[in-house]
Amino acid sequence: MKHLAAAALLISLAAPATAFDITAMNDSERQAFRDEVRSYLLDNPDVLMEAIAVLEQRQAEAQNSNDQTLVQANAEALFNDGYSYVGGNPEGDVTVVEFLDYQCGYCKKAYPEVTQLVESDGDIRYVVKEFPILGDASVLASRFAIAVKQVAGDDAYAGVHHELMTFRGEFSDASLRQLATSMSLDADAIMAVMDSDAVSQVIAENHALAKRMQINGTPGFVIGDQMLRGYVPLEGMQQVVAGVRAE
Repeated sequence: MKHLAAAALLISLAAPATAFDITAMNDSERQAFRDEVRSYLLDNPDVLMEAIAVLEQRQAEAQNSNDQTLVQANAEALFNDGYSYVGGNPEGDVTVVEFLDYQCGYCKKAYPEVTQLVESDGDIRYVVKEFPILGDASVLASRFAIAVKQVAGDDAYAGVHHELMTFRGEFSDASLRQLATSMSLDADAIMAVMDSDAVSQVIAENHALAKRMQINGTPGFVIGDQMLRGYVPLEGMQQVVAGVRAE
């Protein structure tokens, strides 16, 4: 009977659609079968680990397939929306999109590694999606960054983005105005634009895109047709980039 239990378990792992039909047994046979399966698993716990590994692999493959479908369906909004900052190599062969929040601790942790990834590779196109989700201060910082881009252009945005990612104080109108002034930017013009419909639309579009992409936290990355949800060390990002290039 133990051999029967093992065989039935392995069949169920290999082909769930044709799994052993326990419903064809009567109550006593079904209980005996369950007892034998339990006994077998207790004697062979490695089988459970194998089953978990198979399940995790199937789930990962399903998630990856779903992610690729999401990227394809939203490619234009992800890679060429016309309003997001594009850094790195604009003609790079791999595009890295990052959804971020300036108050997110993991975004700040990832920042130097993302910077190193882009700068050391030399062939990565880097797109920033302002995605404030951690309260009013996050929204204020993103509004400021977007306003800087709209008023002063990409170079100014890149500088401000760096300052905001490395900032350790409290985001407020006063601290942001001081930051703009310290960078020789037109603080009055920037502050006047922060609450504009144009800035609000960028944030709204990014939130709508994140919802479609099933991105609920920060940081969130799209690298080619792959998605990474959460912080990933530099080596992990480099491996994903290499995998995208190898496709």
